Amino acid sequence: MQAGVTEGRSIEQLDTLWRYEIPEGVLLDFRLAGPVVRACAWAIDAALRGIIYLVLVMVLALLGGIGTALMLIGFFLIEWFYPVVFEIHNGATPGKRAMGILVIQDNGTPVTPSASVIRNLLRTADFLPFLYATGLVTMLINQEFKRLGDLAAGTLVVYRDEQHERKDPPLAIASKPPIELSETEQLTLLAFAERGENLSIGRREELAELLVEQTGLQDGKAVDALYAYANWILKGR
Repeated sequence: MQAGVTEGRSIEQLDTLWRYEIPEGVLLDFRLAGPVVRACAWAIDAALRGIIYLVLVMVLALLGGIGTALMLIGFFLIEWFYPVVFEIHNGATPGKRAMGILVIQDNGTPVTPSASVIRNLLRTADFLPFLYATGLVTMLINQEFKRLGDLAAGTLVVYRDEQHERKDPPLAIASKPPIELSETEQLTLLAFAERGENLSIGRREELAELLVEQTGLQDGKAVDALYAYANWILKGR
């Protein structure tokens, strides 16, 4: 990820892989983090906060009324700013780091202080009516797994993967697509071809069938055709 990038454009999402092209033409790939891994990260953070609360109670209870006041202030600051401090520092709370995920902006840059504050203040709305039910429903109905806080702040939660150089698609006899493809469609096709060898045969065929209207082919023939189109696109660049 490049912290200085402020402009660019998102590329059509393929499966759970989210792509963003920065102005220099470099594609950044991110794997979106779903509800399960995020729930595990939240549970770890909740346990850590619980330990901190317990220590505060044990220490400040010795100070009487002043201790109680300080305790309440401490609870407030920890509850609302515990995630903000860690996200601003390195993009992830201890729970998120343990699960290998982090928070970034929609354009692939590190999360900003204002965005972190917004996404965490809206945890109250996401929690309603209980146990983050609203946040879960919101995540399930949008492709980027965003809860309300993420939608308002313009943030994503992704896996902390190293960026790798793009791989060439499997070798195939280059063939021109039967219809004109937009630049976004071409990039999506290249993404499929690059990832194809890492997917099962069934999954490749399932994804290829999504483009049956463009190829007119099904099953294994569609996969081979898409590889041929991808090679044609690369040679034409």
